[in-house]
Amino acid sequence: MAIFHMQISSVSRAAGRSATAAAAYRAGERVRDERRGSVHNYSARRDVLHAEIFLPAQLATQQPEWARSRERLWNTAEHSEKRYNARVAREYQVTLPAELGAAQRIALARAFARDISDRYRVAVDLAVHAPRSGGDPRNYHAHVLTTTREVTPAGLGAKAGLDLTASERRRRGLADHRTEFIALRARWAELANEALHAAGRAERIDHRSLAAQGIDREPLPVIPIMDLHRERRGLRSDYAEHLRMQYRERVRQRAAARDSAVTAAAPAQDLQAVRRAAREAWLRMRATPEVKPREAAETDRSADEDHTR
Repeated sequence: MAIFHMQISSVSRAAGRSATAAAAYRAGERVRDERRGSVHNYSARRDVLHAEIFLPAQLATQQPEWARSRERLWNTAEHSEKRYNARVAREYQVTLPAELGAAQRIALARAFARDISDRYRVAVDLAVHAPRSGGDPRNYHAHVLTTTREVTPAGLGAKAGLDLTASERRRRGLADHRTEFIALRARWAELANEALHAAGRAERIDHRSLAAQGIDREPLPVIPIMDLHRERRGLRSDYAEHLRMQYRERVRQRAAARDSAVTAAAPAQDLQAVRRAAREAWLRMRATPEVKPREAAETDRSADEDHTR
């Protein structure tokens, strides 16, 4: 079945990350980091199926060619931020339906990347990845890496999209961050379902929570990617085990609460059944023709007279 998965995160210096390293890793290329004087080389990767940079359609008449170079784009993003703990990029990671063909998955990822670029007027660096060897063979996914600032012919401008402050969003009359997150999830589900429909597939994905969908079960635990990588190398991740233990405990508590509710409801259901049976017996009694005492006496007398004759 098609799976909904969208993870929205940020690339922050506070976490020791850089936009140049993130872009090189996702695109499987060699990118020089001018700010640090280092080189990130992931050109040996073989699981990158497609990589492409998107620029806002609003700049169609004055396309900033500098932004089409992956190295120039992400070095510009790094130079645009001065704070030591700045957010230098934002990422949207989505699972591509395995039910689609290779070309259809890439087309879907491109549609989402284009949508994000036009929505926020940012540069988008798209990378589509195949499942890792030894992993889930259905795990086709896309990394949509975006600038945190609007792209212009001359460089990067003001903060944009989810990286606007709450006060700036209010000043512009925009929805709050939570509403924007939900809108992005809904948009991805819409695009994916359109692609599934066009491919003649019956599967659909739903961005809503399990509770909103009326599904009574605990959501599966989300294991951080670094912990998954650690486990794939044969190493133990205490944090991943802790998350799984918490999940099993929630499942146990949910099952216990469900059993308790059934047990508590049973006596009430039994009492209702007794009342219903008593009412039905009473209605049957009311429906039986009543014999009056005088008529009963005359009947008995007639029977006696017949007997004496």
